[in-house]
Amino acid sequence: MRIIGIDPGSRATGYGVVDLDGRKLLHVAHGIVRVSASIPQAARLAQIHRALAEVVTKFEPQCAVIERVFVARNPKSAIVLGEARGAALAALAGSGLGVDEISAREVKKAVTGNGGATKQDVQAMVSRLLGLVPAPPSDAADALAIAICRSQAGRLAGLEIRRGRRRPRRLADLTRDLP
Repeated sequence: MRIIGIDPGSRATGYGVVDLDGRKLLHVAHGIVRVSASIPQAARLAQIHRALAEVVTKFEPQCAVIERVFVARNPKSAIVLGEARGAALAALAGSGLGVDEISAREVKKAVTGNGGATKQDVQAMVSRLLGLVPAPPSDAADALAIAICRSQAGRLAGLEIRRGRRRPRRLADLTRDLP
């Protein structure tokens, strides 16, 4: 299974592609889509969309996962990040991929064992898990970590479980608080 992970950002959007072959995790590619702050926001969003669509065409992932939006202290920053995330979601879904979402805390917990891990901790563990020397830049390492986290769920990732009359819950929601 080939998985693409996306770490959205308004100026730097990281992507990471991994293959899950049985229990073996293999690095395929990673990179950062950088856009200039000096161009209008609509043009930046178009660049993010176009670049990610090209990445998907080139590497042909079978599933995609993107970092879930967090609540920012600055509402304007949250809106700009949300727009960049929307451009990334549109590129992924427009390519016919199903897209899962995962929080940064869940990714850190799955990859490092600590939901409060630093960016450097994530970079180091991604490098170790994928055998990358030198370590990828932090935005690309975060995207690879997102893909790694999704790979750990494997084929169970999209399953829903019903309990009584409650709404279906995703596996990620059920395992979020496990040690």
